[in-house]
Amino acid sequence: MNYIKTKNASSSEEVKLYYEDLGKGQPIVFIHGWPLSQEMWEYQVVELATQGFRCITYDRRGFGKSSRPIGGYDYNTLAADLKSVLDELDLKNVVLVGFSMGGGEAVRYLSLYGGERIAKLVLVGSVTPYMLKTDDNEDGIDSEVFEEMLANIKKDRVEFLDGFGRDFFGIGMLNHPVSAPLLEYYRMLASFASPIATQECAKSFAQTDFRQDMEAVNVPTLIIHGDADKIVPIEMSGNKTAELISDNHYLVYDGAPHGLFYTHKEQLNQDILNFINGEVLVEEIHAPDSVVLPSNYPI
Repeated sequence: MNYIKTKNASSSEEVKLYYEDLGKGQPIVFIHGWPLSQEMWEYQVVELATQGFRCITYDRRGFGKSSRPIGGYDYNTLAADLKSVLDELDLKNVVLVGFSMGGGEAVRYLSLYGGERIAKLVLVGSVTPYMLKTDDNEDGIDSEVFEEMLANIKKDRVEFLDGFGRDFFGIGMLNHPVSAPLLEYYRMLASFASPIATQECAKSFAQTDFRQDMEAVNVPTLIIHGDADKIVPIEMSGNKTAELISDNHYLVYDGAPHGLFYTHKEQLNQDILNFINGEVLVEEIHAPDSVVLPSNYPI
């Protein structure tokens, strides 16, 4: 198996990051979301690798087949891990694709290390710019919601993941965009994560303020968000991200949940492909004026 070695900033502990590398051509580096692993990109990698691109996926520390250290789950360390991947593979002219929590890693990387290796950025359902409700971020989520989420993870992590997965893919009484076996598969991937990493990463994406980092994004950026996203509601994320990144094209997927990498995979793949090739993208579909969170809203 393929591993890239990195270290914790606060110790000499070695951390191994598992990665997969498929295809030839311009590199696309995919950063997975919480609490999944690099397998979530299956439907993007298979398609884009056959379109003449080199697709690289890796497991965040604490997830998938990567090392499971007790610490190092802050965004500075996670961005340093991403740097290790890009440096070790000596990747250039990279299209960086960050989903959900992974969008924060991509933006923090550009803020800390610049865009020398990066040609374009794609943010899909990203947690940027700031999830937590504060005096100067009134559209954010109350801290009590995150505290309840962490309590449920500690009480019964797998049960939490089961309910989370349903909101993640927008499953309801009359809406079943994923099959029962596939939903179970994604729950299984999430259950393999380190319990410590699951909790600590949840704290990181909830509490990290990326608003100043957004100023460092100096590469063409494609922002994609679903207007039915119950996990990272569009009003606090996609809409504000589009306001803060100057060189961007913003696509809102009508009726798409957070897990649009599967539910809208053909549309997502084509939009990424068009963006890389510099082709004209469809016009933005404006999001609704407000998003109503369900009573059991997980994050």
